[in-house]
Amino acid sequence: MEVRDAVETDAPAIAEIADAPADAMRRTIHDRTVRVAVADDTVSDPNADTSDDETPLVGFVSFDATDGTVHVTQLGGTEAACQQLLGEPMRFAAGEGMAVELLVVDGDDTARRAVEDAGFDRIGAGPRFDGRATTRYRTESP
Repeated sequence: MEVRDAVETDAPAIAEIADAPADAMRRTIHDRTVRVAVADDTVSDPNADTSDDETPLVGFVSFDATDGTVHVTQLGGTEAACQQLLGEPMRFAAGEGMAVELLVVDGDDTARRAVEDAGFDRIGAGPRFDGRATTRYRTESP
């Protein structure tokens, strides 16, 4: 799996994963750090002609840093992609001596397993989003 910075043309694919409008994902790409995962078998030859087809993505993570904490604002995709993508904000946080926090929507077992496998601790209930309960997770820098 290849992980790279998201570009504006990734917005429709990210929107599909996030079940959100593409315009909202374009704004996210411009406002936050966004990394995407592309499956190994879909990574194209860098010397091949480009096409207008959307890049097939298997996951994404967005995050920003405020008040001494890296906040993962969105995480989605396959479990393997989520596990690998969580390494991005965690490495950034480790380099800056910061903690990492994120919310997982209750019932999103893919994200929950990835977060718990990455070593995050459940620290309590988070706010409700669109009537859906969330759980807050946190991990400290090594």
